Amino acid sequence: MIRIAQSFSKQLDWSEWQAPLLQFCQASGMVVSAYDIGGGRQIGPMLGSQTARLLGTSCLWNEDGPGSAVEQRIVAALNGPVDYAEEEFHGMRVCGLPLTRAGQRYGAVVFGWRWSDFSSPMACERLARLLKLPGQALWSEVRLEAPLAAGRLATFRALLRTLADSLDRQRDTIDELQRVSQTRDLFLATVSHEMRTPLSALALRIDLLLKTMQDPPPALTAALTAMRVHVRQEAAMVEDLIDAARTLTGTMSIERIPVSLGRIVREAVSTIEAKAHDKRIAFKVTPADFGDRFQVLADPRRLQQVLWNLILNAIKFTDEGGAIEVLITGAADGVRIRVNDSGHGIAAHDLPHVFGAFTLQTHANSSGLGLGLYIVRRIVELHEGSISVESAGPGRGSSFIVFLPQADPTHAGSPPSPGS
Repeated sequence: MIRIAQSFSKQLDWSEWQAPLLQFCQASGMVVSAYDIGGGRQIGPMLGSQTARLLGTSCLWNEDGPGSAVEQRIVAALNGPVDYAEEEFHGMRVCGLPLTRAGQRYGAVVFGWRWSDFSSPMACERLARLLKLPGQALWSEVRLEAPLAAGRLATFRALLRTLADSLDRQRDTIDELQRVSQTRDLFLATVSHEMRTPLSALALRIDLLLKTMQDPPPALTAALTAMRVHVRQEAAMVEDLIDAARTLTGTMSIERIPVSLGRIVREAVSTIEAKAHDKRIAFKVTPADFGDRFQVLADPRRLQQVLWNLILNAIKFTDEGGAIEVLITGAADGVRIRVNDSGHGIAAHDLPHVFGAFTLQTHANSSGLGLGLYIVRRIVELHEGSISVESAGPGRGSSFIVFLPQADPTHAGSPPSPGS
């Protein structure tokens, strides 16, 4: 059990204790130290009074000093079932409280080194000889220091106990949140992958039936066509789940190469433009060369994914007869891509939440999981770019603006590099 506690203690960030223990030391005037469960001092001794600072110049708290031996005995006592331990050293009271995390004791706080009664010149002289200090200097400090009464010590002990419990509960809460988050992310990634395979098989079978059936009844053809649409929608949502899981677990990566932005925009638009025409939406890309003159360091597939999401969103939330424009312009140190639409627009109070996970539109076509823009933002960030949104309000359209840094000419022809 002690071995487990020692291993657990080594994983702790003891620096979290530094500031609260220093505040307690300064408020109480006591000497304070923190130990791991094996008796190793991790913090301190913090010296809260002039007397303590004089004692600190001696061998008292050296590794093999008599004060360190007292503190280590207290820590050892707190390895057992007790919740408080105390010793006396030449009239000074030294106390200890255990530190517990996740039900496991991992260390102790040792505090005190204050006289409980007025000392005497002779007692100070004996202590000074033991520690090789000037007796008169020690007495000069001790006689100016009020004793620490039992009631006051009990108050300080209760304050320190509350402080320790609060910090340990906070750590337990953080650990539990991290555990839940990791479990959720693993579950999301696993389920998404398990769903992808049967959906792919189902889509292939439907396509095969539509291509090979001889003179099928119109109702059957319509049903299979509707099924194919639904399966593709489900597959798209699964892909979004997989990408979202990768962003949450930090496993999404990109391979950036120097590439013409025009090529990426052209390929993205070619697969989507027909959807705009189906809704009689005026679709335009400016400039006419699709931004061929801009060279970016990008993952072509992932950057196409960004454009697909933005343009498809614009089509989805723009009524028939509306307009969409993809506007590409140069910036000081990069290139800016704006996707402007005349669609439903976004309320001011919704703008800060547009790129959050599972954010859905509450009107018109709200199919999907609300992950598209969340994934888009992450992909843009992996390209060391940024994305923002503007809208004059409901019914007044919206603009999504992507900024990408231009490729350094020295990178031209370099091999693909992994994304951050």
